Amino acid sequence: MTRQFTLPDLGEGLEEAEIVAWLVNEGDHVIANQPLVSVETDKAVVEIPSPWSGTIARLFGTKGDLVKVGSALVEFSEGAETDTGTIVGEVQRSEPARRELEAPAAVRGLQVLPAIRALARKLDVDLNLVQGSGPGGMITRADVERAARSLTEAGPAEPLKGMRRAMAQRMAVAHAQVVPTTVTDDVNIDAWSKDMDITIRLLQAIAAACKAEPSLNAWYNSEVGERRLLSRVDVGIAVDLEGGLIVPVLRNVGERDSSDLRAGLDRMRADAAARAIPPEELRGATITLSNFGMIGGRFASLVVVPPQVAIIGAGRAEQRVVVDRGQQVIHRMLPLSLTFDHRVVTGGEAARFLAAVKSALAQS
Repeated sequence: MTRQFTLPDLGEGLEEAEIVAWLVNEGDHVIANQPLVSVETDKAVVEIPSPWSGTIARLFGTKGDLVKVGSALVEFSEGAETDTGTIVGEVQRSEPARRELEAPAAVRGLQVLPAIRALARKLDVDLNLVQGSGPGGMITRADVERAARSLTEAGPAEPLKGMRRAMAQRMAVAHAQVVPTTVTDDVNIDAWSKDMDITIRLLQAIAAACKAEPSLNAWYNSEVGERRLLSRVDVGIAVDLEGGLIVPVLRNVGERDSSDLRAGLDRMRADAAARAIPPEELRGATITLSNFGMIGGRFASLVVVPPQVAIIGAGRAEQRVVVDRGQQVIHRMLPLSLTFDHRVVTGGEAARFLAAVKSALAQS
């Protein structure tokens, strides 16, 4: 007699996880709560403990496999002891569950000859990706063959996994739900000291702006048409990693001093790089900051991820010619971009918010 342990619900609406490494082998005797396997979700790498004691008869999956929630992970041989009731990552959802990317529709409503469909199947070409050159956009044999050659030259397709897959899903949801509008401005930071911490100043300016114009520090539930203004400012910090984008949350920004914010930010970035951020630290942001200027670029049309209604970005600070008291001078300027959900935020509210950010940053 055997007993199976399935991949538990890891919270936040996650439906699958990727096996990173098995921590046990078939034939091992384990005890309750002993780590069995490390898995990677879109959030972090976590260890899943055994729910009971017993001998492992079979392991399902190998490194790199995607396992669905509810699918078998480990099979125990007869004699597994009573379930301890271990729950992995049980959380309350603070934002709408993520939706899967929709499957491609039919081939753009075009009629495709059976012979062409057969050729596409033979050459493993997705007709939805083929640009037709025939009459009325009809897909021809030459189109399919050209697409096949291009795919061969491009190399094998790689399925999105982990953070990058989750990023694709979140961006698709945001694109489908949000009505984004972006306003931009420059702030003169020439009076700043050379060692000024730009990211910390941005966080403090966002907190000040949320106090001056609270409508952008909010969540919007489009399903019921409800907006919730939030008193505490919890800023999501966009962190660029090799595997994709992750957005941990820096809590209660408005009530923390510069040294505390810097310590929290350093700890957050180190945990993000190590994929060791707890799931609860990756949800509940009230507004997001993208300091993309650390890499490059001036302005950007950013992506608002529901239920948030705004994201602010800072571009690359640089010396530029400006007019000051009627004279052309060279000052250090910081470009700002504010993208907001125009369904619930007015242009005036967004402009006042950006003006408040600019005013806070302009102080020496």
